[in-house]
Amino acid sequence: MKYKKPALIHSIFLPALQGPGSKMSSSVDNSAIFMSDTPNRIKNKINKYAFSGGQDTAELQRKLGGNTKVDVPFQYLTFFLEDDDELERIRIAYEKGEMLTGELKQRCIQELQAYVQAFQERRAKVTDEIREEFMRPRPLEWRGNPNPIVVDDKGKKQ
Repeated sequence: MKYKKPALIHSIFLPALQGPGSKMSSSVDNSAIFMSDTPNRIKNKINKYAFSGGQDTAELQRKLGGNTKVDVPFQYLTFFLEDDDELERIRIAYEKGEMLTGELKQRCIQELQAYVQAFQERRAKVTDEIREEFMRPRPLEWRGNPNPIVVDDKGKKQ
């Protein structure tokens, strides 16, 4: 297409369940949620292994609030919760101490279970024939942009 290649691509990755300073690994079962995990396995992993930005006690949590910047269940919600207004409401409630860590984890569990279950249902419908058709080599045909935007030398649309 004759454009310069990008020098950098910015990406945000899901954090490992153990939080900052750790990494996901396929050989460490408790470091990540896998697309093959059962709903019960997802629940257990989040409840046992997901790093919390909350306080040590419910009393301190209500008084001081939690840190959403390091809280893994909240970070997962930033990826999987579609409603930005709801995400902001959760962030404010958690940071103010109106929401406890257990409540935040339960919300994260709900979203992850629904996402993984939907993936597993779609994957179960894929047959060998569908996979083979998808992977079949075919020519790449560039027909140009049917709706080009013409721009003058100063970058203004004409």
